[in-house]
Amino acid sequence: MTTAPVLEFRDVSKDYRGLRPLRIEHLSILRGERVALVGFDQPMAEVFVNLATATTLPDRGEVKVFGQPTASIVDSAEWLTLVDRFGIVSERAVLLDSLTVQQNLAVPFTLEIEPPPDDVAEKAAGLASEVGLVEPEWTAAIASLDPSARVKVRLGRALAFDPALVMLEHVSAGMAASAAGDFARRLREISARRGAAVIALTADRAFAAAAADRVLTLDAATGRLSSGRRGWFGLRHG
Repeated sequence: MTTAPVLEFRDVSKDYRGLRPLRIEHLSILRGERVALVGFDQPMAEVFVNLATATTLPDRGEVKVFGQPTASIVDSAEWLTLVDRFGIVSERAVLLDSLTVQQNLAVPFTLEIEPPPDDVAEKAAGLASEVGLVEPEWTAAIASLDPSARVKVRLGRALAFDPALVMLEHVSAGMAASAAGDFARRLREISARRGAAVIALTADRAFAAAAADRVLTLDAATGRLSSGRRGWFGLRHG
């Protein structure tokens, strides 16, 4: 029995007031697959994520999520059910800088965070441990964390509801190379343990190679995604 891809783009074009529209000729992501997409700048990455989550529709072509065309989603209740199956790791996801790591990781579960209830605190601690935050960091204010720890908090938030697909936008920008490599390896472990697919949109070819089983580079003019340019993976571009 063939399983439908968790995400599929076919002949997609979306104008977002960039130099050219975002074009993707074809992309198919299977359940549990880890894929890095290179050649997407930050605005383009945001457009890609919005298309994938049905926040916006393509001008041309079709996007399917978990086998369903995003154009067929008819109401907000159906859309919210769909969005719960995604985990998004992005600087666009607001962290509360004055609150602790544990409080920020409790936010998906409750608004009662000063302090969180015991059961929620336990869930937050589990997420913190899973993404590689050590226990002394759990009570640290977000504002005091370095870039790699902040990304880990965002990953923890993204994992809160056990998503089927995790999408990451330029997460290694601002990280030291060693920290980015450690994060990539942990991301692979989490994906394998949870059975979640991963799409990492990045300009960091070393991170892409470490995080993904398949690395695809976008030709923005044609929308084709190719698996070439492996000799570039030693370079970091943020």
